[in-house]
Amino acid sequence: MKTAFKPGTMIYPLPAVMVSCGDSPENYNIITIAWTGTICSDPPMCYISVRPNRHSHAIIERTGEFVINLTTTELARATDWCGVKSGRDVNKFREMGLHTETAQLVKAPLIKESPLNIECKVVEVKRLGSHDMFIANVVAVDAEEDLIDKTTGQFQLNHAGPLAYSHGKYYGLGEKLGGFGFSVKKRK
Repeated sequence: MKTAFKPGTMIYPLPAVMVSCGDSPENYNIITIAWTGTICSDPPMCYISVRPNRHSHAIIERTGEFVINLTTTELARATDWCGVKSGRDVNKFREMGLHTETAQLVKAPLIKESPLNIECKVVEVKRLGSHDMFIANVVAVDAEEDLIDKTTGQFQLNHAGPLAYSHGKYYGLGEKLGGFGFSVKKRK
């Protein structure tokens, strides 16, 4: 038997990412986002949804750029803290001991401690209600070399302990259950 719920955002788990923005060290900021994802693979595109009253919203709208920094269980405290505190009041990089790195193609900084940084340029802003969706082209990706499989060239985020968000709580991802197509693969 199932129980009826009011309509809501029940698609979980989601990635918990730290989005960095700003175009100079004086206005660099980090916002924690769970409303994010891939929307197209060719060309590579993604989105983040941000409440208009958040400090980062105005920065991203002004610069048209941001970086999605994937998080890990090691970054869980910083991820949560950067989602609770406002960049209007504190320097999140300094307070969390995080370091900036120069991006390849955007002015927004990379978070050095993140295993993967996705550089984005906004192509459209959709006003949706509680959030505005920033639709962006992925213009560059910066990956931690130690997490790239030397044989296949694939990025292995699972070795970094990826962080997920589910209905108000953070979780580390568990064991691998299979790879794409494992259910139809012929047994030898």
